[in-house]
Amino acid sequence: MSLIPRRGKVYVVDDDEAVRDSLQWLLEGKDYRVQAFDSAESFLARHDPREVACLLVDIRMSGMSGLDLQDRLIERRSPLPMAFITGHGDVPMAVETMKKGAYDFIQKPFNEASLLAIVDRMLEAAQQNFEAQQQSAAREAMMARLTSREAQVLERIVAGRLNKQIADDLGISIKTVEAHRANIMEKLNANTVADLLKIALGPSSAKS
Repeated sequence: MSLIPRRGKVYVVDDDEAVRDSLQWLLEGKDYRVQAFDSAESFLARHDPREVACLLVDIRMSGMSGLDLQDRLIERRSPLPMAFITGHGDVPMAVETMKKGAYDFIQKPFNEASLLAIVDRMLEAAQQNFEAQQQSAAREAMMARLTSREAQVLERIVAGRLNKQIADDLGISIKTVEAHRANIMEKLNANTVADLLKIALGPSSAKS
């Protein structure tokens, strides 16, 4: 049984109908949501980048290859986790794809347990990517509410400047700095300076 039933979608891209159908049957039988494509071109035309999803793609296809598709997704800065379906002769090529960020590669004939484990790990990564994107978008929306003066004050708060120092920096009174600080705290939904710093610094501050 999948560790992440119905928490994301698995895209399958393969120009071999038998392989495509086999993967779809296997994955849907384990309660994954699957969308299959017969070419990289059709996938790119219909792929929704807002989906929490992962990608299984054949490394060799007529038309755009799996390698070309990887390059196209890299150009688009797509966070979509992807694994390549390979034949034995394609392993050195698959290793190169991992150097460019591919999650893994799966050799034919498929080992069911290994394939499902890779898909689960990719969907976990996809969920984490989605949550990070949502947090980043929420942060950017809150930061956009600040006036240019409030942004200047916040920049100095983050730098550790005291109210008097900020007032001197900007040529304003301490009371005005305090008013700006209060507005910043309200607009960013921060209750403490620690909360404020986490929001202002973004995800990097959460890791520290």
